[in-house]
Amino acid sequence: MKILLVSSSGGHWVQLNRLLPAFEGCEKIFVTTESKYQVTVGENKFLLVPDASRWSKLSLIYLAFVMLKHILVIRPDVVVSTGAAPGFFAIFFGKKIGAKTIWIDSIANVDELSLSGKKAGKYADLWFTQWEHLASPDGPHYAGAVL
Repeated sequence: MKILLVSSSGGHWVQLNRLLPAFEGCEKIFVTTESKYQVTVGENKFLLVPDASRWSKLSLIYLAFVMLKHILVIRPDVVVSTGAAPGFFAIFFGKKIGAKTIWIDSIANVDELSLSGKKAGKYADLWFTQWEHLASPDGPHYAGAVL
């Protein structure tokens, strides 16, 4: 099984890596915004995407095109993301090609879901929050915290 693991840098990356035992025995492909993380993935495939936020529409469009290219080339069976914008596009495009999709909103979003998380929830087969009080019957669901 081919798993595409996608996150922005910082806490998103840390949380994504805490999930790795769940994917033991699978082909793992990592996608993030920081080249310095390549040393942490061992022999697994590592891809870069540009960093982008809602404050720069052009950078978001560029990120979307780069992520679409990665999705079409890799054709993952499953896409997993802890956020943010790179994860949204991975979930969105992954779902369009028939991959199973999992979104886990960052633990940093204690008061409300992240903007990317709110948008990704529409396309995620499994949609999680790490805060019980943010869960709802229609999603996101709470199953504990990664950290």
